[in-house]
Amino acid sequence: MIKMELIFLGTSAAIPSKKRNHSAIALKAFGEVFLFDCGEGTQRQMAKAKVSPMKIEKIFISHLHGDHLLGLPGMIQTMAFRGREEPLHIFGPQGLRGMVKVALKLGYFSMNFDVYVHEIGAGKIIEKEEYVISCAETEHTVPNLSYCFEEKKRPRFLRDKAIRLGLKPGPAFGKLHRGIPVRLGNRIIRPEEVLGKPRKGIKITYSGDTRPSQELVKLARDSHILIHEATFEAGKEDKALETGHSTASEAAEVAKRSNVKNLILTHLSTRYKRSDIIERAAREIFGDTIVAHDLMSVEVRKYATKDDS
Repeated sequence: MIKMELIFLGTSAAIPSKKRNHSAIALKAFGEVFLFDCGEGTQRQMAKAKVSPMKIEKIFISHLHGDHLLGLPGMIQTMAFRGREEPLHIFGPQGLRGMVKVALKLGYFSMNFDVYVHEIGAGKIIEKEEYVISCAETEHTVPNLSYCFEEKKRPRFLRDKAIRLGLKPGPAFGKLHRGIPVRLGNRIIRPEEVLGKPRKGIKITYSGDTRPSQELVKLARDSHILIHEATFEAGKEDKALETGHSTASEAAEVAKRSNVKNLILTHLSTRYKRSDIIERAAREIFGDTIVAHDLMSVEVRKYATKDDS
């Protein structure tokens, strides 16, 4: 079973505090490190968390406010200094290409790898054998993308049934499990003959910065984990509306409407020295809520399925 780990590298809104850095979340899965947002100081947080920037192949930027992307220039230069040769792919909204172009001209350094910038809109953006990543356009003061990572889990392989059909354990089993038909004498054995019912893989959704959004509700539907911004406490709805953010209670309502299993709140205003006021308000609406703190690590599969029988 593939291990997945979420590491919250930065959980502050707008400006960093003594305890919370700018926004960044790392997801370790399938031998990759996926980075969602890259606020200033992200690479130092990665050093503390023992996450190598050299393992990052893809970075997903939610929007073009500085607290979500000003870590990119230093991150790229560190990769270059360490001799990176593999290409780096950066995804985000319109305007990202120009910002990365500027970042690549800051200071004197040389690099031996390509940086590909993908300006994207709503829909599926990456599909691999193991996972799919998609996004939706949600509601902030500037264009914001919310992202969804979904594991593609294969149906269970019915080994006894395959043997009854005359197959012997070996390479044919693996091919059938991957959806490839195999020949047995004059007969073709099709995958559906030896596979069980479809299984739902782990689904994680990240809001970026947004007001409560129907598009986010659709994207997050039935997620195991929804990571939602909660810049303000309940009762600060006017301030949240003015700045294009969400309160803790509004984030909890999104989780409830999306039928997610777990809600993790992040992007807290520096006015909150303690997170209990945020967590308490959200839990009144959605019980399975926690507030992230910097360098918090979550073993995804264990946490996301903790209540499954």
